[in-house]
Amino acid sequence: MRKYLTVILAIIIFAIIHEGTHALMAMAFEEYEAFQVHPYGLEVIFKTPVAERQGIKWGFISGMSNFITIVLGYSMFLFRVKIARLQSSFFGSLGYWLIVLFLLVDALNLSIGPFIYGGDIGGIVVGFGINQYLVQIVFFVIFLINRELIAQKLLPVYGIKTKHPLFRPWIRPKENR
Repeated sequence: MRKYLTVILAIIIFAIIHEGTHALMAMAFEEYEAFQVHPYGLEVIFKTPVAERQGIKWGFISGMSNFITIVLGYSMFLFRVKIARLQSSFFGSLGYWLIVLFLLVDALNLSIGPFIYGGDIGGIVVGFGINQYLVQIVFFVIFLINRELIAQKLLPVYGIKTKHPLFRPWIRPKENR
């Protein structure tokens, strides 16, 4: 049960940070309407309807949450050894799941997510005036890099060994061949 608790808590922390950043950015641009909790997750409601959104503020409102979570993931990744060696196995495990979620979820959200549910990419594209497919390609590359960091550097720190192809390194450094 304790294993599942760390995963659930990590998901909750991730959701609060991601959606909380949307809310804070919306407040900064006077676009915040409400915050709703649904069975499937959290949602920030904005004042301006989707069809009427324009301007750079939407790039920041939609994109900052993705930026923040990925930066937090890299920051925690830098301290992965210390996090893994915490005296409390609960916090060490929580740190593991937070690193995984922060590095992967928003990279997937901006690369694969638009094909399934749209999401944050709409505001980023409208706000910054950049091509959606370019954003998706860039974040898919970030996802692949982050997956490789997890497979090569994070899993060994936690003593995790697997033969599953999604969790094994795909790129081998010369000294490991």
